[in-house]
Amino acid sequence: MPYLGSEETVKELKRALSNPNVQSDRLRYRNVILRVIRFMTQGLDMAPLFMEMVKASATVDIVQKKLVYLFMCSYATLKPDLALLAINTLLKDCADPNPMVRGLALRNMCNLRMPGISEYIQQPILSGLRDKASYVRRAAVLGCAKMQNLQPNAEIDGAVVNELYGLLRDQDPVVMVNCLRALEEILKKEGGVVINKPIAHHLLNRMKDLDVWGQSEVLTFLLRYRPRCHSELFDILNLLDSFLGSSHSGVVAATTRLFLSLGSALPAVQSGALERARGPLLAACNAQSRELRFVALCHVQQVLRSLPGHFGAHYKKFFCSYSEPNYIKFRKMEILVELVNDENVGTVLEELRGYCTDVSPELAQAAIFAIGRVGQTYSEKCLSILTGLLELKQEQITSAVVQTFRDLVWLCPQCSESVCASIAGCEEHIQDSEGKQALVWLLGVHGEQIPGSPYVLEEFIDALKTEQSPAVKLELLTATVRLFLSRPAETQDMLGRLLTFCIEEECDMSVRDRALFCYRLLQCGVEEARRVLGGPKSDPSLGVIAGRPEEPINSWAGDFNTLAPVYSREDWAALTATTGGSPSLIPLVTGGAAQADLGSAEEAEAAGSAAAAAAPSPPGPSEELCLVSGPPLSPELFERRWLALEPSRRVSLDWPGGDCLPETLQAALQLVNIQALALSRPHARPWKAYLYAHSLGTVVLAELLRDTDAGGLQVTLKQDPEREEALSSFLTVLKTVMQTLGNSSASLSSHD
Repeated sequence: MPYLGSEETVKELKRALSNPNVQSDRLRYRNVILRVIRFMTQGLDMAPLFMEMVKASATVDIVQKKLVYLFMCSYATLKPDLALLAINTLLKDCADPNPMVRGLALRNMCNLRMPGISEYIQQPILSGLRDKASYVRRAAVLGCAKMQNLQPNAEIDGAVVNELYGLLRDQDPVVMVNCLRALEEILKKEGGVVINKPIAHHLLNRMKDLDVWGQSEVLTFLLRYRPRCHSELFDILNLLDSFLGSSHSGVVAATTRLFLSLGSALPAVQSGALERARGPLLAACNAQSRELRFVALCHVQQVLRSLPGHFGAHYKKFFCSYSEPNYIKFRKMEILVELVNDENVGTVLEELRGYCTDVSPELAQAAIFAIGRVGQTYSEKCLSILTGLLELKQEQITSAVVQTFRDLVWLCPQCSESVCASIAGCEEHIQDSEGKQALVWLLGVHGEQIPGSPYVLEEFIDALKTEQSPAVKLELLTATVRLFLSRPAETQDMLGRLLTFCIEEECDMSVRDRALFCYRLLQCGVEEARRVLGGPKSDPSLGVIAGRPEEPINSWAGDFNTLAPVYSREDWAALTATTGGSPSLIPLVTGGAAQADLGSAEEAEAAGSAAAAAAPSPPGPSEELCLVSGPPLSPELFERRWLALEPSRRVSLDWPGGDCLPETLQAALQLVNIQALALSRPHARPWKAYLYAHSLGTVVLAELLRDTDAGGLQVTLKQDPEREEALSSFLTVLKTVMQTLGNSSASLSSHD
């Protein structure tokens, strides 16, 4: 809706544009046109002035022409009939002796988004491709891509494609890069521009003539070329070596990715490239742009997956600054945890300790959780810091410390005595449900070591009517029954009151069902209840599973300088699966034009990642495919799918040995995005488990069957839709989990 008074404004401007006295004064005429553009950008409808503005384009003033062309491109879609009247003026300017006028007219003619424009711009574009002025050729090359966008279903003009391939050897470097972009857009349905040996060598020899954005673009396109021999490979690497020291981090990132791709069979080359790229990455981590810092930190985390000590000597570079936003501080704390070693553990813990009192509750809790992760290796030093934080008696700090204590006790049994002695009085400073759950769990599992545990639980039971969280009530039921088994005299009365309330007055059905289960379990006898609830108080084997092993560089080399490190590998795989292909990639430096994903559609679908199409030898499914988080399957939906599908594969796996606890197996599977829908009891024969996982657009269903103690594990797999790579990926991950559980069980039994 136009502003009030816009009609009078339009009439006034129309009179001024038609006034011969104004037209004869170049400065006054330009100022009137400037007023038209100003009102247009403010939201006033200036379409009635279209004819007057078209007449104003007949001038030798370049500035005035730019303003008029901007007006025409803005209103061409609203006034297509009138815009056609301006075509003659633009065609006339395309033949102007001034190359600036020719290029400007050609560029704006291609920007007229209106039906039927293609037949008018085709001949000027072909003439512009052969123009002597490089500025006109630049506009004409990009105009080829725009012309293809105007008619996406039209047949590709082979003459235009050949002309563009010929212009790759143009003397102007910008024309050369524009040709690559235009060919990629025109041939995207056929896999994009083809990079053969002559083109690749020509691009390499022209690299020094390009600006930094052109270099980044060309380096990305060179990912498609594979050298035919080692001699050619090393010649290419020698030509690119100087770009690893570029002052522009986008060029360094693109060069590093190309080194990682070309050196996929040469680990020493990959390590050397990452060594050279370490300095620019560290510089980007302290760049002025916050977005650039965040992207660089994500890439540092990616490198640490294969080279844990790569940035160890520079750990102080990842200390947080007061003025940094929280999303950067979170990422830096994650990196600091990975860089901890015997030499710097004291310094890192002191730095993390300072973050624990940050004004942001989320950041303070994240710092405490980071100390807890360090505590899995350096438990004594971390326990002293965490115990000292409890003395601050702040709600968010106390809650995070208690949650950290719970995880430490579960993974590090040697910490239980110190933790039990430290949590006395914590209940007064915990208000959130997560902290309450952690405290109640500690009181239930280790209540015999905590003198006042029954009385603390009694306070929670007395306040049950005001408790809003069902999760706290569920944890309270289990913890009270467990404590009753070890301290019955002090717990019997409050357990009765708790069960009575939850069975008779509780509205949440899950809490009521848990209370009925506990009541009937106690009716079966104390020994039966102890057998069911008296599970292990810790499971150090989960620390072995949770610890991330070093990954080969090739497992993530294709993700370098893409969005994958920013989204995380799992989310990126899920995103590419739902979009049917890889979204556009961006360079490491923000603010530049987005780079297109140069992988062919077939290989992008098969690899499920943003890796380049020209891999030397396509990696196997276990290297590229990964299991991702997806929508949960209900038991009913699982059953319907299972009955409707035919088995895709049946295999046998080695059993870890002994009877694996359901909690341990389920937790281990969840760490690798395999969901356990149902598990039999540990001693049941036959023992069964039903699992499912999502892997790049397909759902894998599995049945695990173990008939006898001596037998192995029979695995039946089904999937919807069929995809062989997804099955192989699922089996590889499942085998890894089973082997890890088996090794952990063997090591624990040897210690016993």
